[in-house]
This record gives sequence, structure tokens and C-alpha cells, in this order.
Amino acid sequence: MRPVQLMTVLNLEYESTREGHHTPVMLWGPPGVGKSQMVAQVARKHGVPVIDIRLSQMEPSDLRGIPFRSGNQVEWAVPALLPDSTRHGPEGILFLDEITSAPPAVSAAAYQLILDRRLGEYQVPEHWAIFAAGNRQGDRGVTYTMPAPLANRFSHFEFETNLDDWVGWAYRNGIDERVIAFLRFRPELLFDFDPAHNPVAFPSPRSWEFAHRGLRKFDRHPQLLQGALQACVGPAAGIELNAFVNSLDQMPDLDAIIAGEEVAVPTEIDLQYAVAAALVGRAIRAAEQHSGAAIIGNILRYAGRFPQREMGVMLVSDMHRAIGSAVFEVPEFAAWAQLVADVMLFE
Repeated sequence: MRPVQLMTVLNLEYESTREGHHTPVMLWGPPGVGKSQMVAQVARKHGVPVIDIRLSQMEPSDLRGIPFRSGNQVEWAVPALLPDSTRHGPEGILFLDEITSAPPAVSAAAYQLILDRRLGEYQVPEHWAIFAAGNRQGDRGVTYTMPAPLANRFSHFEFETNLDDWVGWAYRNGIDERVIAFLRFRPELLFDFDPAHNPVAFPSPRSWEFAHRGLRKFDRHPQLLQGALQACVGPAAGIELNAFVNSLDQMPDLDAIIAGEEVAVPTEIDLQYAVAAALVGRAIRAAEQHSGAAIIGNILRYAGRFPQREMGVMLVSDMHRAIGSAVFEVPEFAAWAQLVADVMLFE
């Protein structure tokens, strides 16, 4: 399932705790695609805490608690890490990460917590959602087969990487437009993990964020930049990104484009992707300015000049995902839409 769809699922599951319809959710996917980050986004949206429990690093007693004598009986001390309404608040998310990497004894301790929302005398607060995530067995991580009794306690969703969803996230989070442009140019590199070779660094949504950080740190040190990018996304992808970044010296004048001047469209396809990504970034920054409508209009006029109309459609689609209906409100949109009417795709 696409990330945008999974975000809707997780939001609805979180909200369902208030109605009594919540079902624990298990997210399956390879390393580095953003499962944990997605849960954190849901928590931020609702302004609630996340208690992230890494079951792979725990012993059964870490969940069940430690026994102590009380008179002639033995009672169990509730672990402080479990959700508590008084300490953590009445609503939140209990996130059991790396659940497929947990030894069977620890998984068994989680059965009752997940289905019955309790462990012995401990009760999960009523309005707390339970989410879990783990890698598949083919992903070459440390994984155990999920026991059927545990699997039957979840609804299961598999994470599918999607470039459009990642690009929307990247613009919202200020990812370097050169990385976005490169992945528009080489979309197959958004996630390229071959478990048979067990690489140390490889392209993934998480590692492209690392590449963004690498560009910010090493951009003024060209002798280090390629090695830094390779350290983030792997040898081959790092070389390609470095070459792409170096080719951007031939970019047209973006200031002239957004000012409405006549600027030639580059003939090189990689530069066209770079221009498109950079103009979306300019549109995002312009959307909050008084001159925003004029700038967006000039970008739309330029989008209509790409020799491959699909490139203009991509530019405007990304701009719409980033700034919303403001794209439709400028007069130039109607003229651009007429130009590309036969290649427009509607979601």
C-alpha cells in the first residue's frame, strides 16, 4: 500500500480508539522506507506522545515486569516504559518497532498486551493506539517468523515505496531540490535494495534524506562530496548523484523564469528535471508572498514550454501537491491545462 494510503489508515486507526473500534496495526516493509517515521507523523498530527518499544532489545521480564513479594503473595512491578495515563497522558501511540526481530520468548510476552491490551494487572489506557512494524524475512535483517497467534492479533499492511508520495514529503520537509530532481530523473533509485548482496549503504527513502544532509555539509568541499554521498546511498547511486549535481552549472536563470522573462528550456533531460524541481521549490516559497500568484503564473507559462509535455505535467502536479489549490486560482492555469489536455492524468 502507498505511503499516502497508509497514513490515512494509521490516522483512522488512531482516531478509532475514541470510538472503541481500534485494531492493532502491523506495518511490513524493508529497511529504510519510513515505517517508523510514518508513525511519528501520525503522533505529531494529533499532538500525542509515542512510546517506542524496540522488542528486539528486550527480555521477557522487561515487558512482564519484575516480581516482588507482597505479604504472602507475589506481585509484579509494572514497567515504567508502558503507557500510563498519569505520566504520559490519556491518549497516545504504543509503537512496537522491530517486532519481527524479537526473540520468540519476547513475542510471547507481547501477545496479551496486543490483543487484550493488558499484561497481568497492567491495562493499556483506553485511548492509546497500538502500532507495530518489522522487516520481512527476505530483507536479510535479523528476523524471526511471526508466530500465528501473534500475527492473528494484528491487521497487516505492506509498505510500498512510491516516488510521488516521497516527493510530496520531501518538499514539505525541505529536502534539497537537487535530490528531488535526481530521483525524478532516476526514479528506480528511490529504493534499490538487493538482499542477496547485503549492501551496507543503499538507496532508500531514509538514505536519500542522509544524502540531502550530505549535500548541505559537503557542498563546498567537492573533493569530499562524492565519497560522502556514496557513504549515504551506496557507491553507484552516489557517483550518479554527484555527476548530476555537477551538471547543474548549466541550469537556466531561475530568477528570470519566475520574473516572467523569456528563458530557453534546456535540451538535456536531466537539466529539465532539475529546473522542474527547482521551480516547485520557488513556488512553495512564493505561495506565502504577496507576489505569489504572479510567480506561480510565470512558472505555469514556463511549464507549457517544455518540448515533452509530460515534463510540464509533472512540474505542475508536484506544485499542486506542495501548495494545493493556489495553482488553480491563477489565470495562467487554464491556458496551461488547455495546452496539455490530452496528456493530463487525474488522480
